[in-house]
Amino acid sequence: MWRIWQTFNPQRILSALAIFLFTLAVLIHFILLSTNRYNWLDGADAKPAATAALTTASTSA
Repeated sequence: MWRIWQTFNPQRILSALAIFLFTLAVLIHFILLSTNRYNWLDGADAKPAATAALTTASTSA
């Protein structure tokens, strides 16, 4: 195992690994935020804007 670290720079590899893992985490969070089921910012019972506009327009008429 020590021969691998002699051929590669550990600081460069660990930095690249940290950047890759951070990018992967951000990507997964944005994918989850784009779904209706797992969007924790809008809440579980939030309706899409088009549906909410239709229900408010139909109830006010």
